[in-house]
Amino acid sequence: MVRIVLLDLLVERAEFGHGGNLEALAPFAVSGQQIECLLLTPQMQAPGARTDGCVALTEVDVPRWDDEYPFWSEKIEHLPEGRVHLRRICMPTTSTFSELCVDAIICSGSRRNVSMWEPWMDGCAELLRWGVEQDIPTLGICFGHQLLAAALGGEVTRAERYTDIVSDLEHHASDPVAGTCNVGLFTHQDHVTALPSGVTHLASAGHCGYAAFKVDHRRAWGVQFHPEAARARIERSFRLGHINEDELAAFQRDHDGAALLSAFAEQVKSSINVE
Repeated sequence: MVRIVLLDLLVERAEFGHGGNLEALAPFAVSGQQIECLLLTPQMQAPGARTDGCVALTEVDVPRWDDEYPFWSEKIEHLPEGRVHLRRICMPTTSTFSELCVDAIICSGSRRNVSMWEPWMDGCAELLRWGVEQDIPTLGICFGHQLLAAALGGEVTRAERYTDIVSDLEHHASDPVAGTCNVGLFTHQDHVTALPSGVTHLASAGHCGYAAFKVDHRRAWGVQFHPEAARARIERSFRLGHINEDELAAFQRDHDGAALLSAFAEQVKSSINVE
């Protein structure tokens, strides 16, 4: 079994949130591998609400829940690749992160902004730092990329305008994960503007200087683009009204983010000797 902690920070947008999570989890389920995913939604919990260890999240715990996406505590998803067991848990206290017994950490995008810091982000940053310290394979996507950079001492700045684009990536160093992706889908306004020490700058794009980085001597990556934004997810997001016509037009070019997600999954599997 592979156990993954996923910071589910875009849950209110079903296709880019839950749907995007499934795209990120699918490569782990290849060959029938059993996948358990612990979902964290601290942005929906009451301020300061954290518990010791791995405690199930209930509807009472999430007074900020956005009812456009129905709440559930536990769910089984049967993907073409295999079965994924999802469980929502309360945000754990830092001293009990080890009780999660996880093989990987993924931090999704968010409608919030690292440049406009909110108290619930503190626990997320602590979890990412802990993951890096323990050398747990970690992937930060968009907001997660920025949060990982900020958690390690980097800087995040808000640009004057929002960017929706599918762009070529310029690679600055070879890497088994980020190096698999040559075209990325970007939708963001915050940018990492200074990398923390002890990381390698992996890629940039025309509008984005720091599009990908890796923590040195650790299996932790940040990517500003959205590798989980599959074509079907984009089209369904438009039909649901989650993106507008301009955004749909901006995202028409194909990207190869799926290769990056598969490469990250392989890093996790190799770390725990899963065939």
